[in-house]
Amino acid sequence: MINENRLLDEANTFFIERKFDKALFIYSQLSSNFPDNKEYPIYALFCDIASEDVDKAISLYDYFSLVKEENIEEAITYVEDVVHAYDGDVDKMMEMLQDLSNSNVDTLDAIKYADFKVLIKSRGSFRIAFEDIMFSTKVAIESKEDFFDFVEKLIENDFNTTAYSYLDGFNEYFSYDTKIEELYKKLEKKQLANNHK
Repeated sequence: MINENRLLDEANTFFIERKFDKALFIYSQLSSNFPDNKEYPIYALFCDIASEDVDKAISLYDYFSLVKEENIEEAITYVEDVVHAYDGDVDKMMEMLQDLSNSNVDTLDAIKYADFKVLIKSRGSFRIAFEDIMFSTKVAIESKEDFFDFVEKLIENDFNTTAYSYLDGFNEYFSYDTKIEELYKKLEKKQLANNHK
């Protein structure tokens, strides 16, 4: 008897730890054992994308994890659209870029945290503002305070994988900072709570 939830938790843990080949193996197992579950092939896709672009895969994973709670069909459609665009379907890509630019964020490589805070105000919430930019723009962090504030907000809004990514990326700069340890602990608590939903 296969314990579906335990396997999914295990695969997701591997994904978060960036062990994409191990995650892919389990997602594939889940897909073949539960062919009616449309979620599992989507997770396998993220592993595939990670082989070319880790940041994009992690952003998609986080986005999917959030949106599927509200509407699984919408989440799957969105990811499939992104993947089609990613696979060189130029019309799709143009359509999506149009949608992004209509959300009144200029497609930049990076946005300063101060400007991002202005965007949060205008969009009414951190989550909406971050979803607007997460696939097209990086947030440029210029101070330790901004970094901690940003990661804290990522955790509060369930962008857990992205938060891990930022923490791991900046860990060497602040490795002896107790605030980093606090944020890691907060993230672990959040992960545990989400796994037991």
